[in-house]
Amino acid sequence: MAERFRPASRTEADGIGEVLRAIVGPEHVRMATDADAVAGVIPLVVVEPGDERQIASVLRCANQAGLAVIPCGSGTKLDCGNPPAKADVILTTRRLNRVIEHAWADLTVTVEAGCTIAELQRTLAQHGQRLAVDPLWPERATIGGILSTNDSGALRLAFGALRDLIIGVTLALADGTIASSGGRVVKNVAGYDLPKLATGSLGTLGVITRAVFRLHPLPRNTRTLTIAVKDGSEMQRVVLAILGAPLAPVAVQVRNENVDILLEGTLDGIAAQEAAIKAFGVVREGSPEVWKAREELFGNGLVVKFTTLPARLSAAAAAFSHFVIQGTGIGYAQIPLVHEGEIEGLRAKLERDGGSLMILGISKLDAWGSPGDALPLMRAVKEQFDPKGTLNPGRFVGGI
Repeated sequence: MAERFRPASRTEADGIGEVLRAIVGPEHVRMATDADAVAGVIPLVVVEPGDERQIASVLRCANQAGLAVIPCGSGTKLDCGNPPAKADVILTTRRLNRVIEHAWADLTVTVEAGCTIAELQRTLAQHGQRLAVDPLWPERATIGGILSTNDSGALRLAFGALRDLIIGVTLALADGTIASSGGRVVKNVAGYDLPKLATGSLGTLGVITRAVFRLHPLPRNTRTLTIAVKDGSEMQRVVLAILGAPLAPVAVQVRNENVDILLEGTLDGIAAQEAAIKAFGVVREGSPEVWKAREELFGNGLVVKFTTLPARLSAAAAAFSHFVIQGTGIGYAQIPLVHEGEIEGLRAKLERDGGSLMILGISKLDAWGSPGDALPLMRAVKEQFDPKGTLNPGRFVGGI
């Protein structure tokens, strides 16, 4: 486990805090504590701006002073990525928590980055709509957090990834510039695709302040079905049969010896699909709670997020004892700390098969694995957006 350390003195922290208090008010700046550690690194101060202009001012001052800034929402994803090369200021967006505009007739919503997923869904549900994502810990996870880490969940099978749902974004850049791209029209495709670029960038290009999403109607009815499988070969057969059949499951996942299928729609439509699925195995009614199974992996040892081709699901599953693999080929597995040394071997095997492995948590190992031939381009983009390396330095792929 990475050793925790403080990068600067209390005197320096007091000096930074004085500048930040002038921007956001004294009640919204505090000295950092051990509880604020970012992948083992303890910053100097925590600042909570109240709007995107205050965020821009904080970033401008930090950038000019050569301070490193760690963007943060509620902290559910704060240990993703490598330990920061430097950490001076945690900038939290939790005060930016408004649903700015729900254009229900257009099936779009504009929401601030600090709004939690659960609060957004409750607001959208008043008009029978939803953001079709099911990320980890929705009661605490924020819009900015799930966008920065590209955490969309098992619903990705039917509705696509966050990059398919986001249609506009506003970023505060390291130099204090506020940049927006996209808009509130679903078919808006003109201009530089900043929304997709920011999604999954771990806050290294800018601090997300607000986003615009396309929405979907809430389903009339839902049903979760589960098929027990005896081994990896049967699991592979069942999953590929479901994905290849003329069905419309909105989510499919594998939990060790179980395959879960989520159906939505009319009662007749669901019944017809269930009848077809019975040809693939013994079907039983499943609990909606099974879709939270990946959350149960956290808390004991390291958790890794991996990708694999759907045709290689059984091979990937054989490498782990406790896992959840979604029908899109994105999986999560628990690795006991005593087996941490096996991770690089698992990563190499997955990469040879066209997959990847990322460590979610504090480790001495590189969190990301091989970036392939994309690293030069990624570094060039980082240089354009954040030439001084102010935002999340060293945390992303290749030490970006």
